[in-house]
Amino acid sequence: MSQYALVTDIGGTNARFALYDLATNELSAITKILISKDDVLLELIKNYLKSQAVTVDMACIAIACPINESDLIEMTNNNLSFSRSELIKELKLTKLEVINDFTAVSTSIPQLSAQDVVKIGGEEPNLDYPIAIYGAGTGLGVSHLVKVNGYWISLSGEGGHTELPMVNEQEDRILAQLRKKFGRVSSERFLSGNGIVNIYQALLQINNQPVEDITPDIIVNKALSNSCPICSETLTHFCTFMGRFGGNLALTLNTQGGVYIAGGIVPRFIEFFKSSPFREAFEHKGRMSYLVKKIPVYVITHKDPGLFGAGVYLQNSLR
Repeated sequence: MSQYALVTDIGGTNARFALYDLATNELSAITKILISKDDVLLELIKNYLKSQAVTVDMACIAIACPINESDLIEMTNNNLSFSRSELIKELKLTKLEVINDFTAVSTSIPQLSAQDVVKIGGEEPNLDYPIAIYGAGTGLGVSHLVKVNGYWISLSGEGGHTELPMVNEQEDRILAQLRKKFGRVSSERFLSGNGIVNIYQALLQINNQPVEDITPDIIVNKALSNSCPICSETLTHFCTFMGRFGGNLALTLNTQGGVYIAGGIVPRFIEFFKSSPFREAFEHKGRMSYLVKKIPVYVITHKDPGLFGAGVYLQNSLR
């Protein structure tokens, strides 16, 4: 058996590859590429393994889409797809695990250190209770961890495609603008990179300003430099919505084990996030506010929790 396994973390925008040392549980040779519409996963993997001059016989593919028992796996936010059987045959694998990307992230959490997270409010976690995980990137991923017979089990799902409630007139106006664009408006339409743009453009329309094409990075940078009031308002709404959504997850499974925020967006403006209405919105749950106030929230700052979690998942499957 090879000392190394291949692990991937494939999102809507980027694909990450690494070697996971089955003896030491460490990642190495981490490579990140931007996914193009013509990319073929098998070829990306072959090119990666060739560049590392290594042979593997096991792999864990963590990927941002629903996972079922079918042979063909197709992504939600880009054109990438692959066949399980073809991967096994072409790479000569003895074991292949295919999991949702947030299953991988959640699996990493029990192994993270205090240096891998930033705590935002709440008390100490009670690890006899479930844990919730969500994160904004190209999309909005959601997962949970529950403890069964002393082992953490990941519950994957597609919670990012639920609706997000609005609680005041300004938010109602933002939602009304997004309805014109999308019809049904999922939480992901607010809580993602594109969600930041959606909020910004809705606010432009509400303020009778011309809609412009813009990137999430530009909005965030202008908000952080206080050079654009609508950008600052956009990011404040984003943080508020993140809090409301996270508080809903906390209530759904009473996640006194903690709520963890993953994804590439929030760590870029962690200080703004801390001082935003995030925690207030997280705790604003009426008669259940007393319960949610106790629950700690952690922003994951580990650079590759999906890759690490994919390796841990594979290791766990060998028990």
